[in-house]
Amino acid sequence: MNSADITTVKSILSQPQKIAIIPHRNPDGDAMGSCLALYGFLKKRGHDVHVVAPNDYPKFLKWMPGNDTVINFERENTKAKEVINEASVIFTLDFNDLSRVGQMESVLHGARADFIMIDHHQQPSDYAMVTYSDVTMSSTCEMVYNFIDFLGETDRIDADMATNLYTGIMTDTGSFKYRSTSSKTHRVVAELIDKGADNMAIHQEVFDTNSPSRLHLLGVALSNMVILPEYRTAYITLTQDELDRYDFKKGDTEGFVNYGLTLEGVIFALIFIENREEGIIKISLRSIGDFSVNEFARAHFNGGGHTNAAGGRSETSMEETISRFNDILKTYKDKLNP
Repeated sequence: MNSADITTVKSILSQPQKIAIIPHRNPDGDAMGSCLALYGFLKKRGHDVHVVAPNDYPKFLKWMPGNDTVINFERENTKAKEVINEASVIFTLDFNDLSRVGQMESVLHGARADFIMIDHHQQPSDYAMVTYSDVTMSSTCEMVYNFIDFLGETDRIDADMATNLYTGIMTDTGSFKYRSTSSKTHRVVAELIDKGADNMAIHQEVFDTNSPSRLHLLGVALSNMVILPEYRTAYITLTQDELDRYDFKKGDTEGFVNYGLTLEGVIFALIFIENREEGIIKISLRSIGDFSVNEFARAHFNGGGHTNAAGGRSETSMEETISRFNDILKTYKDKLNP
């Protein structure tokens, strides 16, 4: 953040405000961690604060401190709209375009509040009065820590806030293995541990609690994996019928896409997941090195994200989507084999 933005934020927060904090649709660990940590911080400063999530999120995130205060827009529509319409300030975290909130988009467009964006994705929109955007950052949670630091108030970070920030950094860095994990990231994480984040307990909550059905679904996913050595690519498909057979719950496929990148020689991995209710194929893309899945997703699958992690969607059938993907892949052979 530049000095002018810091001054603006300090001025806004110097008086009690009604504040709404919004993550993107299908929020992940970074989205919920940053929102809940900022919620705790702003509550300590005496503001009237609510987190409004566009929809539900995985069970493995619902242990996080403050989770019981989150308003689900889909389930608590009237209350959610009331909070947004009455807000004087709206923070949007871990996304940079209002299209990322699904059905909440029109409500946010109609809000009278001042918007403050904190996000690390590429190509931010210009809807916010204050935009803190940095694509080099590991996570929005690291940015929220910096945001609090810019205000000179890291002493307000307690164990609950530290836990939420640590969770988001851990999940968005692939347990600190992605290139965006900097020496500064590790210094922030060390501060969070000193402030009460229990790193072992957090890891167990997020990664080490499986149901038998999820492990069976992983087995199906791995058996469906297609490896294309000539393109250094691997992809997984999961149909709605396969999801239903193993009692799919939101979040059950988290991390499945990364298995492709564990294969020797593979630098591009994808998972295609059918969502019959929404009429789409949801696509998660990951890469190693300089191959930009952000550019690939933006160009071909109505998506985007980061250089090495992105998402997209297709509105055709699984068979048509895979056929189109294979045709597109042929044009990337040189980029995948530099």
